[in-house]
Amino acid sequence: YDARVQKVARAVVQLFQHAGVNFAVMGKEERCLGECSRRMGEEFVFQELAEHNIQALAGHDVKRIVTHCPHCLNSLRQDYPEVGGNYQVLHHTALLAELQAAGKLPTRDTVNGAVTFHDPCYLGRVQGETEAPRSLLRTMLPDAGALQEPARRGKETACCGAGGGRMWFDDEAETRIGRDRIDELIGTGAETVVTGCPFCLRMVTDGVAERDDGPAVKDVAELLIEMVRVAREDT
Repeated sequence: YDARVQKVARAVVQLFQHAGVNFAVMGKEERCLGECSRRMGEEFVFQELAEHNIQALAGHDVKRIVTHCPHCLNSLRQDYPEVGGNYQVLHHTALLAELQAAGKLPTRDTVNGAVTFHDPCYLGRVQGETEAPRSLLRTMLPDAGALQEPARRGKETACCGAGGGRMWFDDEAETRIGRDRIDELIGTGAETVVTGCPFCLRMVTDGVAERDDGPAVKDVAELLIEMVRVAREDT
């Protein structure tokens, strides 16, 4: 329902279409996976949501799932098998990196200015996926020096403040967890902060907005679709 995150979903769909991927979306049959509900102690709500989703997925004989949310990635891999849902689950950066390596998402231009990547906790620390987003970024940057890494990165990344259900807490701006992470990302001097999580996208965007002349904040897919469009226009 977040209009900002809908742009990420559209970018992913456009990239899949450009690469010729055969895929489908669940549409109105899909409900929230219930990850936040379980983390906040609402086990009954999680069970209810999981039961609905598993039945809907079974109705379409789904075996492989791609998500742009690391929280959903973790829930589908770790929580859903407990209640009968077993799937091959990929983060969108993993599949996009696979498609790009196969030559299906060529880029012919580079991103202007330095970039820093914020590893989402559930992607880097929990699932250990740190290379796929960086491999995509490297193909869009003019040189290795354009990727300005923060001190805490990869499997040692720092939280944006939204995990464990805190996305929904009405904290005062000055007491939010993750404020030091925003300072750290801005401190890299990068003109664009890139991430791969809808929660991180919202939290980092809000945190940067509190600063004067802060960097742009984008998902990896949003950056990639811009470069793919340039390549397509040049052909």
